Formats: sequence, C-alpha cells, structure tokens
Amino acid sequence: MRITILCWNLERNGGGSHIARFQAHERLRSLNPHLVLRQEMWGSDADGQRILYELESILGMRGWLGPRSSTAILTDPGVFQPVRTWPDTGPMWVQPPTALTVRYKPAGVESMPLVVASYHLNYASPTNRMAEAEWLTTWADKYQTAVDGATHRLPALLGGDTNSYPEPGLPKDPALPKLDEIQDRPHRLHRSYVGPDGRRRMDTRPDEALRTAGLEDVARYWSTASGGCAAAVARTVNGCATHGPDARIDRIYATGDLLPAVLDVDVIEVPLTESDHHIVRLELDGDVLTDILTRPVSATLPAA
Repeated sequence: MRITILCWNLERNGGGSHIARFQAHERLRSLNPHLVLRQEMWGSDADGQRILYELESILGMRGWLGPRSSTAILTDPGVFQPVRTWPDTGPMWVQPPTALTVRYKPAGVESMPLVVASYHLNYASPTNRMAEAEWLTTWADKYQTAVDGATHRLPALLGGDTNSYPEPGLPKDPALPKLDEIQDRPHRLHRSYVGPDGRRRMDTRPDEALRTAGLEDVARYWSTASGGCAAAVARTVNGCATHGPDARIDRIYATGDLLPAVLDVDVIEVPLTESDHHIVRLELDGDVLTDILTRPVSATLPAA
C-alpha cells in the first residue's frame, strides 16, 4: 500500500468563502490522501465546528481541530485509528498544534502506534518561534510499553508552516534570502535573529533544533537519498517583492526510524488566487511502515 500524506497551509482557510474552501479541499481530495495536516483553520470552531465537519464530508476523512482553530489533522479511518489526543500542547504557542497518537491499521492491533502533529510556528517573533520548535520536539519523545513488556519510543511525523528556513546545504534547495534585499522592514525582523557576533541572520534555528532532536526534514532526506530530486525541495511559498525570494518554509519532519518507508516527497503548486502556500506531499511504503511498527527497537526511559 502507498500512503499519501499532505501538509497544507490554506491561506485564511479560504478567506471565509464556502466556495473557495470547497474548491481547495476538492483539490486535496483529488490527491487521495490518507493523512492531512492543515494549518490556518480559522473559523472552524464556530457553529459547533461546522466547517470542520464540512471538510470531513468533502474529504471522506475524520478530523481533529486544534486549540484556537489554528491547525487540524484529518485521517482516513480505514488506514489510521486514533489511540489518543494530546490537548496539552505546552505553554508557548500562539497557534497551538494538533497532535494525535494513531495506529496504522494494516500493521495490526499489536503494532506500535505513531505520533502525528500539525503545527504552525509563530510568524512575528523569532524568539517565540524557537521556543515553539523546542516544544515540538516533545512529540518525538513519547514512549509506550508493548505487549512484550518492553518500552519503545514512538515514531513521530510532524508537518506544518515553520515561518523560517531550512539549514542550507542542498544544491536544489531555494537559497536563503539576503536580509537587506527584503523590502518589508518588519518582515526582516520576523524572519531573522541576532547571532552571537551581533549580526542579524536569516532564521534557520527551528530546523536545526528539530534535526538535533532526531526529527529529519523528509524533503532534505529524500533529495539526498534519490540523488538530488529537485521536486522534493521545491518552493512552498512564492517569492515576492516585499518578502524576498522563493522559500521552503512548509516542511514535514519524521523521526529517523520512519525514513526507510519514504517513497517520494514533492510539492504540488496551487494558484496564488487559492493560497499563498503550496502543498507538501509525502508518500510512504505501507509494507515498510508495517515492518517498522511491528519490530520496534526497545528504548531506555530518560531519568526523571
């Protein structure tokens, strides 16, 4: 089985337009996803979460809406079974993530589950954004005792809008913007930080933090593993005069144990009339995922 995972920040959730939302989610439905990680779910908690249920109906999936309608997760109920939610996302969030533990149903009832999360890091404050990225790493630090009595660290898959840049190093990755070429002065602040030498640098710190914690950028991984696949590291937002050049700020991260299941990563461009972000698509090999989840490696719990 080929598992399709989509990550998309739909601008302002369609801007309050039912038609715009419907067209956008028809686009998602046409891609036959099994897991969708959404951001900017504004207004979806109104009227008894009517908009969320509208989305469930269009996609034929089950949905969970995060605090403050910032993010959401939708799953194919025939593929992923919810095990638990994580409503306590930590104290730092301006736009809180949605996080679940799910079981990959084809792997069987005794397989280890995995943690999935949809996130949206802070837009305006690089300081707060860094703290949020550090809190994200807690989803890669969950444990469960299996039927054999052994303790295992759960695999984790996190996707969202980082509002920051990946660490440079791949030949096909969009280049880091140059600070003084960003015309919008507030945006210079929003996307940079002051380094130890007192100079302002473009913000790649969330990416470095996540990868330090063992969460790998799947696009970076696949571009390297496939011999330089340009589609994996394509832009997820278009360049513009005020905000700088093309950038890859929407990313999916996975713990290293999930990487052998990666079959493909690419970016599906959508018209700017629909959203200011494109769709990141990750394809996993279901058979390999089953092997990973049914043969987990035992872990030692950290000291309290």
